[in-house]
Amino acid sequence: MKQRKQAPDFILFLVVLFLLTLGIIMVFSSSYVYAQIHYGDGAHFLKNQLAWALLGIAGMVTVMKIDYSNFKRWAIPIFGASVFLLLLVLIPGVGITIKGSTRWLGVGPLTFQPSEVAKLAMVIFLAKFLSGHHNRIKQFFRGFVPPLLVVGIVCGLILAQPDLGTAVTIAGTAYFMILAAGARKTHLITLALVGVGLVILAAVVEPYRMERLTAFLNPWADPLDTGFQTIQSLYAVGSGGLLGMGLGQGRQKFLYLPEQHTDFIFAVLCEELGFIGAFFVLLLFFAFMWRGLRIALKAPDNFGALLAVGITGMVVVQAVINMGVVTGSLPVTGITLPFISYGGSSLTLNLLGIGILLNISHYGTE
Repeated sequence: MKQRKQAPDFILFLVVLFLLTLGIIMVFSSSYVYAQIHYGDGAHFLKNQLAWALLGIAGMVTVMKIDYSNFKRWAIPIFGASVFLLLLVLIPGVGITIKGSTRWLGVGPLTFQPSEVAKLAMVIFLAKFLSGHHNRIKQFFRGFVPPLLVVGIVCGLILAQPDLGTAVTIAGTAYFMILAAGARKTHLITLALVGVGLVILAAVVEPYRMERLTAFLNPWADPLDTGFQTIQSLYAVGSGGLLGMGLGQGRQKFLYLPEQHTDFIFAVLCEELGFIGAFFVLLLFFAFMWRGLRIALKAPDNFGALLAVGITGMVVVQAVINMGVVTGSLPVTGITLPFISYGGSSLTLNLLGIGILLNISHYGTE
């Protein structure tokens, strides 16, 4: 056990607490109409989110007290378990299919997404691998290619669900971790070009993804079908103006905007809290990135630094993709906004990641 030098990063803790509190408020505001109609209880999603938040906070506090270096020893078992869960999802009759995607497993009355487990497991595994082979990372075949093969296998299993958004999040997080590990610029540029090409290929081979891509380029070409979500989202964002229509006063959640409490909750937030509210959320994510990278820079070893980069990237990359989709800057993908969108497994796993990040800050150098 390392000698403890300082208290965990209190600013990071406050930032996450602000995001979590705002998320709980927005989950209720965005979902109560839908919940009342479909469940007869306007607080249905609020109750579930509160339960998951309490579980996540308990997990975060527990993990925060575990020396992060233990995760280096547990990296392979954790990663192996996550791959097993991803394979389990694909077995007919085992994985749970919702709206055409088989992404969930059930444990009694609860369901969770193994891809959320895989995100954090992938970060821990890559931190172990890259820190143990940092002297080889500039060698293409011995240091650069092996982690890419592992990431490719995980992303392939997630794409089979299908879930392009999470696969892109994992790939983007891995990219920043490999960058932080000291890979050559030429290798990174090549990887970025190949990655963009693979994303385009993944869109072309699946008709529904191609429809989303064409809808992104011109959503008004098919306003009642493929462009509907983007158009309704833009209506919500544009209606908010500077100060918003007021908390709870938004209109798009009245069954106009699909996935209003999950993938498109940021659109409801923009409508009700306006530019000021949206800017506040952006500031919180920027503050999160700042504190996360600061923890990485001050980490006492390479494993801690890469783990901090990975957890920070995991949250920030997903937030950028989600807000890009909501504002029409990126094609529609089924991905949530960390700490704010409704979703138990996503919220809990993100909070566990924050617990690890806070533990790394506990041992940081001055």
